[in-house]
Amino acid sequence: MRSGASWIYLSLVFLALLAGVLWMGRTKMASVAEAGRGPIPAPAVDEHVSAPATETAVFAGGCFWGVQSVFQRVKGVTATTAGYSGGTKETANYRDVSAHRTQHAEAVKIVYDPSKVSYGTLLRVFFSVVHDPTQLNRQGNDIGESYRSAIFLSTPEQQKVAAAYIAQLDEAHTFPKKIVTQLVPLEAFYDGEDYHQDYAEKNPHNPYIQVCDVPKIAGLKQQFPELFQEYERK
Repeated sequence: MRSGASWIYLSLVFLALLAGVLWMGRTKMASVAEAGRGPIPAPAVDEHVSAPATETAVFAGGCFWGVQSVFQRVKGVTATTAGYSGGTKETANYRDVSAHRTQHAEAVKIVYDPSKVSYGTLLRVFFSVVHDPTQLNRQGNDIGESYRSAIFLSTPEQQKVAAAYIAQLDEAHTFPKKIVTQLVPLEAFYDGEDYHQDYAEKNPHNPYIQVCDVPKIAGLKQQFPELFQEYERK
């Protein structure tokens, strides 16, 4: 719907989207922002820093434009790729995924240096400012299975850290509703089309980006100033 829609359509819906800014902001911060407590708690269980210089995480949390735009600005993240995970290679394309004809979720592959940012810290950002983990098969006005909240797990340690963190947040009633984020073994990640890569950076004046993604970047800078870095597209 987003990139396939004409600019005329986007202009027509801009006012409606703008009217929903406050509500969209509520979904990103949920009860944490309402309570004025700042960032959600750090994970009590985190990964053990091992020998490899880089590791990979794959997250799905609504439109991959916004997910990528946040993690591009996290210190210790060395590369991000927008793409698809959860379905087959044959259906890993935007036309089919956006029509919800596949098992894919819009996802982002994150390559990071665990000596600079841990997997648990990435999860904290994911749950804090990237999306609302209590919304089932949607994020705001983006509705459908491809917008689901999911963590695609590469290792048993990622499974351990993610499961423990979700339990920790639920037990603390950090959000007003139970977290619905799926924990799924990563079978494959398929790169998205070229025009989806760095989309928010290439199209900063797109009404969708202004309404839905710019506030997420601001949230990262406000809640995690020690992690924030400006992003320069190569």
